[in-house]
Amino acid sequence: MGHVFTRPELLQRALTHSSARRRGLKNYDYERLEFLGDRVLGLVIAEFLTELFPDALEGDLARRFNRLVRKETCAEVAEKIQLGDFVIMSASEADSGGRGKQTILGDACEAILGAIFLDGGFDTARYIIRTLWAGFIDDESIPLRDAKSELQEWAQGRGLALPEYIEMDREGPDHAPRFTTRVEVKGVDPAQGEGDSKRAAEQSAATVMLHREGIWKSDRDA
Repeated sequence: MGHVFTRPELLQRALTHSSARRRGLKNYDYERLEFLGDRVLGLVIAEFLTELFPDALEGDLARRFNRLVRKETCAEVAEKIQLGDFVIMSASEADSGGRGKQTILGDACEAILGAIFLDGGFDTARYIIRTLWAGFIDDESIPLRDAKSELQEWAQGRGLALPEYIEMDREGPDHAPRFTTRVEVKGVDPAQGEGDSKRAAEQSAATVMLHREGIWKSDRDA
């Protein structure tokens, strides 16, 4: 990623999944660093976008921002640098395909960014984020949109109540859950989606409704 850690313990912590947390160390995994990395990523991307698109309206910047900082994009970056090969996890998590799960890859990517920020400072984190995310920013392409945000805008534009997300089911062990969520908008048939996190299931349900109602016409809209 272009950074040599002076505090390797930060890197180790950033790569430690909760399934491999050290016994007796409640917070020894990447969750706190993930929280920090998410904020660092957001600031750098917001700055990057305002520089690259000085004439863009706030709505377009927001759509691009949401596309670039979402977990799915973080997971794509993680796949690009083969981060999953280095995540420290339990044997059962690895056997269940943990190294390829989008949620784990996205979370670990954000945790690494948080660790880089603490170890090398903001300028180092900014350089690495701009380098790794540069390929996802294309002025000629239609920015991928956030399904939940898009559905909310659509409902508000028609004077409808805001979408409501209801968790219908949760299956699997704690380290590998599978959620089923239904989205309801008054006056519209509900839609259902699945994902390996509550957020992913909600996005899936919103995407199903957007396609079904003809708001999104193709996969490129999503």
